[in-house]
Amino acid sequence: MNKTDLNIKDQAFQNLNDIIASIPEMQKMPVVEVGEILSAIEDSDLIEILDKFTPEQQGLIVAEFHVSKQLSLFQSVSKKRFALIIENMPSEYRADLYQQLTHEEQVAILPFLSKSTRENVINLSSYPPETAGGIMSTDFATVQKGMTCKEALQKVRHDSPSQKTIYYIYVTDNDQHLQGFITLKDLVIADPQSSINQITITDYVSATVEEDQEDVARSIDKYDLVAIPVVNKNNQLVGIVTHDEALDVLREEQTEDMEKFMGLVPDKEVVDYSNTSVLDHFRKRVVWLVSLAVIGVLSGMVLHYFEDALSTLIILALFMPMVADTGGNTGSQAATVVIRALALGHISVKNWFSIIFKEARISLMLAVVIGVIAFGKILFLTLLWDTDIPQQFSLLYIASGISLALSLQVISATIIGAGLPLLVKRLGGDPAVAASPAITTLVDVTGLLIYFGIAMMMFFN
Repeated sequence: MNKTDLNIKDQAFQNLNDIIASIPEMQKMPVVEVGEILSAIEDSDLIEILDKFTPEQQGLIVAEFHVSKQLSLFQSVSKKRFALIIENMPSEYRADLYQQLTHEEQVAILPFLSKSTRENVINLSSYPPETAGGIMSTDFATVQKGMTCKEALQKVRHDSPSQKTIYYIYVTDNDQHLQGFITLKDLVIADPQSSINQITITDYVSATVEEDQEDVARSIDKYDLVAIPVVNKNNQLVGIVTHDEALDVLREEQTEDMEKFMGLVPDKEVVDYSNTSVLDHFRKRVVWLVSLAVIGVLSGMVLHYFEDALSTLIILALFMPMVADTGGNTGSQAATVVIRALALGHISVKNWFSIIFKEARISLMLAVVIGVIAFGKILFLTLLWDTDIPQQFSLLYIASGISLALSLQVISATIIGAGLPLLVKRLGGDPAVAASPAITTLVDVTGLLIYFGIAMMMFFN
């Protein structure tokens, strides 16, 4: 990006003429940056601006818009005009937009699309959006086995596929059955008269149209692929999923997992903060908070049950927040580690015993360290505050009891934090729903039981 690009991106355009005057510079910029700039333009002006770009550029620019902006533009212009844009959008983006239209809108736009585009968008839109078929692109190059390298190169030039996907050229038979692939580099440097069979890579990774999009994205990441071919049940090549589409999938999945883990109701698609209304933010947050507030009644019941103990030994109340906070932090740490390991495929539910045993050993070491620190903290703060202590107890004895309770809380919170995601996964759910707020609330209840249980045994027997 050069200095001119930065100036245009940072510029606050005063009127339509200012924008049009900047178009020659925009045409030199990456499409994604032009999309960012023009996405903020009113729909009434946007079409006039887009007309200054080639049809191919228009499709690529609108593909970079958020789906809400695409739909707004669709509703602001004639179907015939918007059809020109759809025709030039990458196939996967075109299918995504088509799926967001109402049935009436889909029917309205189809007559203005070319036959090939119409068939393509209907075909791609027939697959569930969460599958490989739902995110695949039909912009790829194919050659038939048995061709010479010269014939194959001529076919690739004639087909003129998207530049993003020409690195892999897929080899098929007469019935479109996938045989393997060749790289553009190998094709260019090969003897023109030799058969492509000699340079075809037959040891390849593929995905099926029904395969979950997250699994496909992980395969691309695992094998470091530019793209992965997608085949139907007959092993016929029907599309490809590119690395940039895989990146989008992984980002969406990570966002969804993060929202679930933090107790938010995830959206079906990634929406930025500014485009989300106050009501939608409220809806995303209120469900878990209300649920956990109800569950939190258990903590109040525990405190009420041990009310006499608190009134007798006031010092217990002073260090309750320390126990609760430590338990919540250690539980969330353990849950985060386990959920991430499950997501990356490093562990499975079958390993639950070794995972819990490992976390128990880790928690034991943490408990010793935290317990020692808590012991010193209790002594220091109690002397600093000159807290009243009943004569029948010594400060060292009380500090030992609270530190012991805190250490046991660390162990139990770690096991709960590690075990809850495994349990949810075992029951067929998403381990991310074992959200941090849920773990914190559960750990608070168990921590209070441990805290007052130790107190009753040591101080009130």
